[in-house]
Amino acid sequence: MRIVLAGTGSAVGKTTISTGIMKALSREQKVQPFKVGPDYIDPTYHTLATGNVSRNLDSFFMNDGQIREAFERGLGISNSRMGVIEGVRGLYEGISPTGDVGNTASIAKALNAPVILILNSRSLVKSAAAIVIGFKTLDPTIKIEGVILNLVKNRKHYLKTKEAVEKLADTPVIGGIPRDDAISVEQRHLGLVPAVERENIKRNIEDWGRVMEENIDLDALITIMKGAGSLPEGREPLFQAKNTRKVKMGIARDEVFTFYYQDNLEALEANQAELVYFSPLHDEELPDVDGIYIGGGYPEVFARELEANHSMRSSVKKFHQEERPIYAECGGLMYLTRSINQHSMCGVFGYNSSMTKKPQALSYVIARASRDNIIIPEGETFHGHEFHYSKLELEGQQPEFAFDILRGRGVVDSRDGMMSKNTLASYVHTHVAACSTFASRLVRAAAGDY
Repeated sequence: MRIVLAGTGSAVGKTTISTGIMKALSREQKVQPFKVGPDYIDPTYHTLATGNVSRNLDSFFMNDGQIREAFERGLGISNSRMGVIEGVRGLYEGISPTGDVGNTASIAKALNAPVILILNSRSLVKSAAAIVIGFKTLDPTIKIEGVILNLVKNRKHYLKTKEAVEKLADTPVIGGIPRDDAISVEQRHLGLVPAVERENIKRNIEDWGRVMEENIDLDALITIMKGAGSLPEGREPLFQAKNTRKVKMGIARDEVFTFYYQDNLEALEANQAELVYFSPLHDEELPDVDGIYIGGGYPEVFARELEANHSMRSSVKKFHQEERPIYAECGGLMYLTRSINQHSMCGVFGYNSSMTKKPQALSYVIARASRDNIIIPEGETFHGHEFHYSKLELEGQQPEFAFDILRGRGVVDSRDGMMSKNTLASYVHTHVAACSTFASRLVRAAAGDY
């Protein structure tokens, strides 16, 4: 069973409604959550709602066979029969104004999954039907089999809009969510605030689940899911599993550093890495590991606390000076600089980083390795994404760069992947499906074979 919960656009309530539906369904059976696109934050809500780690499905990172592999693999690992997929932006928004790469529709097609369309019904009645008709006729191969009306004013408004959509757009309306500020979600500059940072989020998710139970016909939703039929044939591996030598890989994970794809972590494990989690915020020093992976997050929010942990910063710099491998993405890159907003960091790279009011980059990325490095050989290309408000102040001697950015921005002048000794740090977040050598090479580097 599977369903795609898609929106007519951003900010129509997808995450609140999707997370609430996941919570409501998981009261009776196991639910495996998924998120379309490269987002790290929405999945933290899904994970809390279901008890199963949410996974990303992205047609810029994956081909159709890999999308099906990621979906079925996720269901298998969590032993779930039900896959609930939250879309990204509007159903048809991707990297091209006319194509499907990177959009929610591409995932629905790859999985032959029915779609529930979520729309903001504020001040709409008959026009809601026009919107649904437009979404259905733009691509008739997309199976829009139900509608959820969000932000309905009252019962009368809901019934009138439901009648319009069902009679004029020939599509069942399976629910209407009333306007309620209590079920809104706090925002930050990179999107929603990660669920791990909000002590009250579990209670909020319980409330969202209750609201969905009261206002959505879940039996109708399950019937639509059951009618999805078989997945299309053809699956392709997400990652390589080549290594036989065991290593210990330190993973920075706490309130600060939370941006990791589950597939990346599992790919490291499949390549014989034992994952050892540590906190740059709370731990005194690095654990006994052979390599370090520092993902993205919000080091700028915790800059004062990170600065206060002198022993950990010294431990990371010593690890670098010993030429042991460190791989860092975005927030991890910032942590390795000399400072963030004048708060001292690890100083692996002798440049300062600072926050700006406007996004410095928001894009899918295509990068080519201009030199051999710990995740990809020279000359090969990979896909990723970048989204940050920070910038590096590259005064003095320029760093060595490992990547030429063919699509996107990078650190400076379409270059990224700062290198020093055996450390690689980049603004680019990548996924193992889009960089097939990522896990195998990083583990090889930790084993001393790079």
